[in-house]
Amino acid sequence: MSDNNNETLREKLSPLAYQVTQEKGTERPFTSSFSESWHEGDYHCVVCDALLFESGHQFNAGCGWPSFDAPASVEAVAEHRDVSHGMIRTEVVCHNCGAHLGHVFPDGPPKSTGLRYCINGAALNFLHEPDVSD
Repeated sequence: MSDNNNETLREKLSPLAYQVTQEKGTERPFTSSFSESWHEGDYHCVVCDALLFESGHQFNAGCGWPSFDAPASVEAVAEHRDVSHGMIRTEVVCHNCGAHLGHVFPDGPPKSTGLRYCINGAALNFLHEPDVSD
């Protein structure tokens, strides 16, 4: 990433969103309002606004981070092997811009995909479904 792009992102993102998405940081558990939010809508990348997850795939994993059993589409995210911190995990990044989102684990709901996409809320923007009752 160029220094110019780096400075633009620092201006655009909150310090936490920058740390999470650009430096592969992790927000503290139970600090994101999205971990206990059950509104209908879509979750987009805070960096590039790409659609990442839909609320219909969100579930309460009790882990302290927003959790989903699947991304919005196969193309929405990319996965990479992560061997940092003495663990072997699968990192999840935005397929469009490469922003770090979190990790995926094989302990999700067995009646759906069996996967738990454990995502930092700081990496997400939420767009509510429009209210069509007006």
